[in-house]
Amino acid sequence: MRGKLITLEGIDGSGKSMIAKKLQENPEISAFDPVFTREPTRDTLTGIAVEKAIQLDTDQLAELFLFTADHAEHLAKTVKPALGDGKSVISDRYSDSCYAYQGITLQNNLKNPLEWIKNLHRDWTIVPDLTFLFDIRPEISVERCWMRGNQSKFEKLEFLRKVRELFLSLAYEDPERFIIIDASRFPESIEKEVTEKVLEFLRRK
Repeated sequence: MRGKLITLEGIDGSGKSMIAKKLQENPEISAFDPVFTREPTRDTLTGIAVEKAIQLDTDQLAELFLFTADHAEHLAKTVKPALGDGKSVISDRYSDSCYAYQGITLQNNLKNPLEWIKNLHRDWTIVPDLTFLFDIRPEISVERCWMRGNQSKFEKLEFLRKVRELFLSLAYEDPERFIIIDASRFPESIEKEVTEKVLEFLRRK
């Protein structure tokens, strides 16, 4: 029986990585023995290449293909084996981040970048069973990014405004998969809501 794929998405500074860590530490969720992972990957050649591309002034199409290659390797080495073993996977970022971020990055290069990127993935990616979109005003997210330092090229106000709009459009297109989380609330409130919804989903047969 195939496991379940749960993803956490949102613009930089939305707090999703913090919630991913809290989920991993939760004993009730650990009882289901899920696999926790992330994109970009950290310990692979493709993941390292993606991180370097983010830091450098890389060609935008080349950057997209690096993200896509990392997603493919993540699927092959982590996601598909776990799901095939009947384990659930919880991923901090996944393909929707590529759609949203690269869809905006390439808006001056391609006529319809979002559809182009979706078509690039369509025949081989695995669509998540459940996606949490941590929604927050970019003004707040940028402030959080400044506070933690090491701001990346993606963490710019106008850029994140467009990425947020694209994330929301993806959620509105697929309301059965997406749960939109108000990420401007206190972290404890967000953690409680997401934990309850994850447990409810994992308990379903």
